[in-house]
Amino acid sequence: MSYVIGGIQQLGVGTPDEQGSCEWYARVFGMTTPIFREAAPAPFMTRYTGGEVQSRSATLAINLQGGSGFEIWQYTSRKTQPAEFEIQTGDLGFLYGKIKANDLEGAFAHMKKEGVEILSEKILPLPDGRGCFYLRDPWNNIFQVIEDNDFFQQGKYTTGGPCGAVIGVSDMEKSLKFYQELLGYDLIIDDETASFEDMAVLPGGSGKFRRVLLSHSQAPQGPFAPVFGTSYIELVQALDREPVKIFKDRFWGDAGFIHLCFDILNMPALQEACNEAGHPFTVDSADSFNMGEAAGHFTYIEDPDGALIEFVETHKIPLLKKLNWYLDLTKRAGKPLPRWMLKMLKSNKY
Repeated sequence: MSYVIGGIQQLGVGTPDEQGSCEWYARVFGMTTPIFREAAPAPFMTRYTGGEVQSRSATLAINLQGGSGFEIWQYTSRKTQPAEFEIQTGDLGFLYGKIKANDLEGAFAHMKKEGVEILSEKILPLPDGRGCFYLRDPWNNIFQVIEDNDFFQQGKYTTGGPCGAVIGVSDMEKSLKFYQELLGYDLIIDDETASFEDMAVLPGGSGKFRRVLLSHSQAPQGPFAPVFGTSYIELVQALDREPVKIFKDRFWGDAGFIHLCFDILNMPALQEACNEAGHPFTVDSADSFNMGEAAGHFTYIEDPDGALIEFVETHKIPLLKKLNWYLDLTKRAGKPLPRWMLKMLKSNKY
C-alpha cells in the first residue's frame, strides 16, 4: 500500500496568547470543537527551537461545518517572538491562511459586525473567478476568506475552517514539483503572472508576482476526509524584489503560521517517498506520541524554501469525552469515519 494524504489536518498558528486566540477563532471562524489540549515540553522539535527543549501549550480546534483545524501553539518556557519586520507578500513561508465560506457576502457582513479588521472595503475578485476578502486577526495574522461550497454540514457560522494556505516561494518550478508530486496537489486551477487587484490590499502586494493555485484531482481519502474536504495550495513568487524568510532569526512556534499539517496513512511508505524526493524527515516522533487526549505518529519535512510541512498518522481521538469514549483508528484501516460518528465530536465543543 502506498501512502494516502487524507487532507489538511490543521494550520499551525504560533501565538503569545493561546486562550485569547482560541476564543477569537471560535467566535469569528466557528472553531469551537477542541480535539486536544495539552501543555508539555516539545523534545522532538529542538532542531527548530535553538537546540534546546522548549515547553509549550497547544490546542487543536476545528469547525465541524467543514475544513481543517488550527493548532494554536504558545511557548510557556520563553516569550513568543513576533517578526521584527513587516511580512511582505511573496516572503518565504506561510503567508496567509485560507478560510472557506459558502456565503461570502454573509461572512463579510459577519466579520464587520464582529469588529474584525478587514483589509478592503468590498469583496475582491480572484484570478480563478471566485471572490475573496482578507482580514487580520489581533496577532497580525492575515487570512484570505474564499468562496467555496465544499462543506461537511451547515450550521450557524458563516465560514468553515481553514482550507489551505498561501505560500511564498523563491523558485516556482521547484515548489510546484514538491507540492504536486509529493503532496498530491496535481490540479492547476490557475497560473498567472501579473499585478493582482486582490493582493494590492496586502503588505507588499502591489508588485509583480507569479501566482499558481493548486488543488487535488482525486477526492480526499482517510478517516476525516469528509470533514476536511477540498483544499488549496496557492504559491506566490515575487518577481520584482528579493523575498526574505518569514521565520528569519526566529524559532518554530514563534508568532505566525508555523506549519501546515497533513493527515496521512502509511508513514513508512511516505518516508520512502520523501527520501526519494530529496526531502527526508527532519523530525520523527517514532511510532505513537501521546498528545494528551489524542495520539498519533508525527513527522516533519521542509519544502524547498524551508517551510515546515507536518504529517500526522492519527491513532486515537476523543469521540465523547464526558463518557471517556476514545476511538482507536489503528483498527479501521484508513476507512472514512461514518458521518454520525464525526458529528459526535461536537459534544466536545467549548
